[in-house]
Amino acid sequence: MFSSGSLHRKDNSLTLIKSDGSYSDIPIERVYDLYIFGEMNYNSSLFSFLGSKKVTVHMFNYYDFYVGSFCPKDSMNSGNILVKQVEHYLDYSKRLEIAKEFILSAAYNIYRNLRYYEERGKDLIPYMIYIEELSHMLPDVKSIEELMGIEGNIRQKYYAAFNVIINQEINFTKRVKNPPDNMINTMISYCNSLLYTKILSELYKTYLDPTISYLHQPGTKRFSLCLDISEIFKPLIVDRMIFSMLNKNQITMDDFDDKIGYLRIKEKGVKKIVEEFEKRLQATIKHKTLNRTVSYKHLIRLEAYKLIKHIIGEQKYQGFRIWW
Repeated sequence: MFSSGSLHRKDNSLTLIKSDGSYSDIPIERVYDLYIFGEMNYNSSLFSFLGSKKVTVHMFNYYDFYVGSFCPKDSMNSGNILVKQVEHYLDYSKRLEIAKEFILSAAYNIYRNLRYYEERGKDLIPYMIYIEELSHMLPDVKSIEELMGIEGNIRQKYYAAFNVIINQEINFTKRVKNPPDNMINTMISYCNSLLYTKILSELYKTYLDPTISYLHQPGTKRFSLCLDISEIFKPLIVDRMIFSMLNKNQITMDDFDDKIGYLRIKEKGVKKIVEEFEKRLQATIKHKTLNRTVSYKHLIRLEAYKLIKHIIGEQKYQGFRIWW
């Protein structure tokens, strides 16, 4: 929802009353999760209704920053899985094993992105060789800190390749977050937030606790397991979307505002990005082990299921790797 106004429950529907007095009714059966980008007024009965329908709400402020999420009361509870999840965090060797798999998968998917564009005429061999060499070091690391250090070097080299992959002339030399200083950094930050919230929606529909993580340190006010899993899916969902939108000139400097002290995406740019993000989540591929078609969004849920199987001792976890 990009419009500003107020959101209410009306019978078994949501009613958006816009600032200009017009309104829209949205049947709740059509709502999987809800993204609020405008300035919105709510009341407690609305959240009670959304909670009863298991709808997660993600809110962004006027400046496109992720504000927070409303998660309904847990309906997927399992004391056994919660205990196992915590045990795998407290046992450092078990935690490191899972964290390694997150980064091994992320590095593999990064490499596949580079190979994809190298096969399409981009000179990326030096970047691929460097990242492949670093990836070979990952299985032997002895600590989370060492693991994240290598991962940082991989991403630094990967980001350096963006100027080769992207056709637009953008001075992207390093990852800058607060505040982002160019189109690429702004898009990465914004799209990573979208992916983070989508992973949270999927984790909510499993038995996993999103606050207990293995690569990133668990802390207050964040769902750190979403950060862990996002490392795997950024190359496939976020990075490929950014490459495509910039190379097709779907997003240009005209979609950004630089008059407020940093580079902010205008509403028209946000709408284009969100629309493309949803399209990519709905894209489907033939799953190599399930032998059926699944969406990118469902791949995230499957990743959570694989992690559950690992922590209960049913099947060793191997992170998602692009196979097509």
